[in-house]
Amino acid sequence: MIGLAYMMMVCAYAEVQARALSSGEKKVAAAQKQKDKSKRKKQKRKDGEAVQTPVSQRSIVVLYENDVHCEVDGYAKLAGLRDAIADTADVCLVSNGDYVQGQTVGAISKGQYVVDIMKTLNYDAITLGNHEFDYGMERMFQLLRQVPAPIVCCNLYDVKNGRTVFAPYVIKRMGDKKVAFIGVVTPTTLETEAYAFRDECDSLIYDLQREDVHVLVQRAVDEAKRAGADYVILDSHLGEEPTSRHSDSHTVVANTQGIDIVLDGHSHAAIVADTVMNKIGKPVVVTQTGTKFANIGKLVISPDGKMTTSLIPIESVTEKSEYVAHVLDSIHTLLDKETNRIICKSDVPLRILDNEGNEIARTREVNVGDLVTDAFRLMTGSDISVLNSGSIRNELKKTGNLSYGDLLSLLPYDNYIVVAEVKGSTIEAMLKKLTSFLPQPDGQFPQVSGLKFIVHSDEHRVSDVQVLNGVTQLYEPINPDRTYTVATTKYCVTDGGLHNTLKGSKIVLETMKTYNQVFIEYVTQRLNRHITTDYAHPQGRIIVK
Repeated sequence: MIGLAYMMMVCAYAEVQARALSSGEKKVAAAQKQKDKSKRKKQKRKDGEAVQTPVSQRSIVVLYENDVHCEVDGYAKLAGLRDAIADTADVCLVSNGDYVQGQTVGAISKGQYVVDIMKTLNYDAITLGNHEFDYGMERMFQLLRQVPAPIVCCNLYDVKNGRTVFAPYVIKRMGDKKVAFIGVVTPTTLETEAYAFRDECDSLIYDLQREDVHVLVQRAVDEAKRAGADYVILDSHLGEEPTSRHSDSHTVVANTQGIDIVLDGHSHAAIVADTVMNKIGKPVVVTQTGTKFANIGKLVISPDGKMTTSLIPIESVTEKSEYVAHVLDSIHTLLDKETNRIICKSDVPLRILDNEGNEIARTREVNVGDLVTDAFRLMTGSDISVLNSGSIRNELKKTGNLSYGDLLSLLPYDNYIVVAEVKGSTIEAMLKKLTSFLPQPDGQFPQVSGLKFIVHSDEHRVSDVQVLNGVTQLYEPINPDRTYTVATTKYCVTDGGLHNTLKGSKIVLETMKTYNQVFIEYVTQRLNRHITTDYAHPQGRIIVK
């Protein structure tokens, strides 16, 4: 379904965009004229004196974002804020990863529409997030080749030739200073998106941890310094998660020197300024904007070298680029045409967050997890089903009619449903591994159907694992020696999901349907297009003590 929709959208894209741009031709021309006028203003002289602030007295401003996850409407405000600042400071714009995936606009076009928008912003540096690899390495290269901006990443290596795939850093001249932007992405991507790094023979063809990440970062810092960088900024997609192979941003700072500030991402935290001591005891600020354009990050480097950071709530930004907004309108027109058809109605919200906005699906059972895994189990006829929580990307707080776009936003990946044969002892070991990081959130935390179990988080163990008897509809203790059929995504069996706990399991059925397709079939065929209050609350399949 996603593949067909994508091809239809591609075929219509040029025609619809051309029509939209034609209808707004005067608007775009006026916006571009104003942009050009702003640039000329900086060069204009009056009575022999420059109108703009002298170079040595101008501040440097770096606007940054991370983990946008397809919340594309924020780009017009980001560009507008950048243009407004440009008259009084030397301003540049950087992205710290996770932009092409997360919502319908990314899923239906495999990232193309997001890149079409990002191309209009003229970024000064872009680094990779783990989700840039979601559609595979070849697709990532296709998308990034279109972006007129330096892609920087110091730890993505081509195994065959031993070279970095992208430049480790880029140096931008800002006034009379040189600013280096070094990119780095979390090496846990080697597990979570393992399929992108291996060939059909399961041989590693790309690597993210050829050496310890802090060693690779230090090498890039030293090279940038030798190239004359006055300031070194780490554009990081490392985050602060304890599951990060000891390569979180704080650990990297503590093992390096020469980094002036870290613009971070990956863990979706809103951090104005955390202070971390580096290898020689110098304080280094780590900052992060949250996710989905909750904030725009603003770093100001004063003429005397002092650095300050702030987070600007997106709702408070009044500036907007008319040109970027016009491109957004064109893409929304395309999306609406395909995604507005109604699939079902729901009497209940489908939640992955609590009321404070915390992502609870990565630490506990949630009602949408029950619904989705029921779909996999019942539509395949398997004994049980399991899905990593990170594959459920959004929630639907509204009730009533749900569209194709709504359901696609829940499950946006091109993950195909398979059924594997797994011994009971392996299932028990899997559950223990997938809950071992509690109380810390983990994208591999399981949502299940046909299973019940108790988690003893303090002891890092599970007990009372039970499997639903399909005939009696009663739960029975799991038999460690019995082979069960498990429905899940192919990602969870062969491509690094579920912390590789099912790797090597025999696949007995490949449905050739994406997990979103199977879910929609369940809702339409088994639930008669009506999600009832049966799914109002989690059903007690996972009890955490």
